[in-house]
Amino acid sequence: MNKYMIIFGLVLGLIAGCGSKSENKSAEIVLNTIQCGMCSDKIASSLGTLEGVVKVDVDLEKKVGKVVYKAGVIDLGVIEKAIAAVGYDANDTPAEPKAYSGLDMCCKVPGKE
Repeated sequence: MNKYMIIFGLVLGLIAGCGSKSENKSAEIVLNTIQCGMCSDKIASSLGTLEGVVKVDVDLEKKVGKVVYKAGVIDLGVIEKAIAAVGYDANDTPAEPKAYSGLDMCCKVPGKE
């Protein structure tokens, strides 16, 4: 094997490795505690600041968020925790109590403390 074949193999390996780091994944996140458009906006804007999040769509009527993200940069657990940090449940990740208590009344679930 000559040195050019080795270099070619290394370059191909690097290209393949880089591609997997930037692979986009999509996920649906159940957002049972969102109540209004302001809730949707808060979630979308908070996720929009995260490195690796490519796209966010929140469907208030269905109470679902669709997120496209770079799998090598961020994972679904971090995204769920970011939503919880602004006061909303995300799948099985509960809202942080302090953040939830700071939400406007229209953003709180009736009867939930």
